[in-house]
Amino acid sequence: MFEIIVAGGWVMGPIIASSIVAMAIICERLWALRAEKVIPRQLATQVWNLYRKNQLDASNLRTIRNNSALGAVIAAGIANYPHGREVMKESLEQAGRQVVHQMGRYLNTLGTIASISPYLGLLGSVLGMIKVFSAFSVSHGLSDPMHLAGGISEILITTASGLVVAIPSLMFHRYFEGRVDELALQLEQEALHLIEMMHGEREE
Repeated sequence: MFEIIVAGGWVMGPIIASSIVAMAIICERLWALRAEKVIPRQLATQVWNLYRKNQLDASNLRTIRNNSALGAVIAAGIANYPHGREVMKESLEQAGRQVVHQMGRYLNTLGTIASISPYLGLLGSVLGMIKVFSAFSVSHGLSDPMHLAGGISEILITTASGLVVAIPSLMFHRYFEGRVDELALQLEQEALHLIEMMHGEREE
């Protein structure tokens, strides 16, 4: 493996660094965007029960806010409950935008890696082609096949490496974007449902 990396030339350094960053982002976002972490199933029910028991004090609100993304949105709305339904909705929307922004953290970096990795591979290919053509120079001609083989190896290795990093990065970038949109919609539905329940527009 080390020989392959060396054969790919110095461009393999940025490609490997990009792959490490991409893998770290993918693992972190897979953990952070779990449904049970973002939208715990029983949270809305627990909040509703606390509301019925008149136990939504500052301590419980702080616990709800720190519980999850849904908790942060719900807590923002409940904090403005005395100001009416419309103010609660505005608070929910503002908190929701902040939460969605947090859920999309690092995705721009992942998308950038997916975009530049093929270009890094292309750069390595160009450098490899330069080596190939230099093998036909007057100084070497075809008497030294190692120069020709080295240039061809660099072309193949860097091209393949760039694609190996770019393809999964792009796939996960698209997946995470869709995941964030899906979770944002569920957050909105859960929070609005709780508002309507608290204002007596729906029964439990």
